[in-house]
Amino acid sequence: MCGINGIFGIEKIGSPDTVIGKMNDAIAHRGPDAAGVWKNDQLALGHRRLSIIDLSPAGNQPFISADGKTVIVFNGEIYNYRELKTQLGDFNFRTNSDTEVLLAAWFKWGKECVHRLDGMFAFAIWDNDKQELFIARDRMGVKPLYYSQSGNSFLFSSELRGLLASGLVDRALDEEALTDYLKYQTVHAPTTLLRNVKMLLPGSCMVVTDTEFSIYSYWDAASNTNYDSKGREYTEVVGEVRALLDASVKKRLIADVPFGAFLSGGIDSSAVVGLMAQHSSQPVKTFHISFGEKEFSEAEYARKVADRFSTNHTEILIHPDEFLRDLPAALNALDHPSGDGPNTWVVSRATKQAGVTMALSGIGGDELFAGYDVFRQLHGLSSKQWMQYFPMLLRRPAGSALMALRKGVRSDKLDEFLRLEYFELEYVYPLSRQVLKNKKTAALLGRKQLPVSAVKKILDAGIGSGTAGAGLPGLSRISYAEMYTYLQNVLLRDTDQMSMAHALEVREPFLDHQLISYVMGIRDSYKFPDRPKKLLVDAMGDLLPKAIWDRPKMGFTFPWKHWMKNELRDFCEERINYLSQSPYFNAKELTLLWNAFLNDDPRYPWSRIWHLVVLGHWMQKNAMN
Repeated sequence: MCGINGIFGIEKIGSPDTVIGKMNDAIAHRGPDAAGVWKNDQLALGHRRLSIIDLSPAGNQPFISADGKTVIVFNGEIYNYRELKTQLGDFNFRTNSDTEVLLAAWFKWGKECVHRLDGMFAFAIWDNDKQELFIARDRMGVKPLYYSQSGNSFLFSSELRGLLASGLVDRALDEEALTDYLKYQTVHAPTTLLRNVKMLLPGSCMVVTDTEFSIYSYWDAASNTNYDSKGREYTEVVGEVRALLDASVKKRLIADVPFGAFLSGGIDSSAVVGLMAQHSSQPVKTFHISFGEKEFSEAEYARKVADRFSTNHTEILIHPDEFLRDLPAALNALDHPSGDGPNTWVVSRATKQAGVTMALSGIGGDELFAGYDVFRQLHGLSSKQWMQYFPMLLRRPAGSALMALRKGVRSDKLDEFLRLEYFELEYVYPLSRQVLKNKKTAALLGRKQLPVSAVKKILDAGIGSGTAGAGLPGLSRISYAEMYTYLQNVLLRDTDQMSMAHALEVREPFLDHQLISYVMGIRDSYKFPDRPKKLLVDAMGDLLPKAIWDRPKMGFTFPWKHWMKNELRDFCEERINYLSQSPYFNAKELTLLWNAFLNDDPRYPWSRIWHLVVLGHWMQKNAMN
């Protein structure tokens, strides 16, 4: 796990060595073990290393081929590098690193090497003979890659702050992306909040030369779904799921450093820890954060799992005063703003302080195995199609009456639902993750009309009519929507930012592409016959204590409402005021929104305000135009 930087087209840049050095310094937290720079007349590459596999200096980067014609910078891990190495036996290896195996795979298979890689990665390879820069990102987007075209130069980095540190990227906000952020507490790739910065999409490659700039997709969950489960008995499918998840966990334990796991006490992280214990010769180190207040704590469940598998368990009891002191540091770790993340920052810090450099997480289990309420809410969507035949003249007043009768987030969303022209998933799902209504977003930005929802665009391209995803089972279509919106653009981005702030690598077994391909092809009746994640629970057998899965889903949260009205009130108001003074916002509407929260308006709970506070903090810290 590392951080990478690059500039192609350095001919007109004064002191490119200094520029790439500043980019490296900006992401030094990602790789405290080593730093490196390589440069020729056209290109400068930078790298910060967090050593996980082959800890020797021989694995430092940029890594140069023996003939000096090819150079690679690589962030991530290739889990099947040992298997690939046996297929590349004629290559004269100088190290035991997965970086060199990746380079050898490039020599043998060229751009097609990405199809053979099993891992999480973002890498760039310079081919001097072809005068070509090739960049690729892993299938599910675990590792980030940002890029910008500035004048005659092309820049890329593992983080936005790397690009900003170059001094070559304009700090102007993208107004369409700002709309996306207000509605969804994030910005969906490939767009970012910066007008001239994009993200390379998951499962995509990029080719850059003096005359070419092209991007293409090599993998997508919908078009690579495995339907081998069709016609098989439930017990057989359960066995396949168990085998695939077990293999996923096992391969993710490959490391030359101490490792552990985040243990929330829920089904997903407990399943991961249980499988880890079966493959580890030493007690697994587990980490759990909680509050003293029982209503916010899952500590007792985490302890049950820790006892069941005899883990070396660390319980991190968070005191509000301590967390509030750390909050500015946690927000400063956000490379791109988000309405989530501080909890990952806390557990990552404690994990790293315990001497652990790599940890496994249960992220992705809810999205893949229908664990969220949205699966239950939208699964029967086809039965509601009759509602679209009611005239809009009747539906709109019904929604308005409901809002007047019972003010709240639920009524707000039902009102917008009743105003939809169509009730297919592509139209309804975007409402499920929306934080602020379209009308309120438009008012905050002083606009009469908003662009088409970024979430709607993603669903149209992935599971819309005529796409490979259109034929997926119903729950799998919702899984696709969750994975390609909320998972990739909130959970994974936050996990990378907050863990790498402490130089901690996090691996997600539920995001194994072979597991995803298989589960996406499983029929709905096997996934959700009577309770959420039954398929996953049955696949784990007696490995999971009943107390873990036979209980209400809690989820981890902080007492934000209380804090924002008391200890954090000045902090929040300062950042809301900063937004009010920017040219992008309607100051009056921001004040009305903040006061509505303070006055306990049920339509505006803390979760509809906090992402604005975070945005104000990020814009102020980075001096955004």
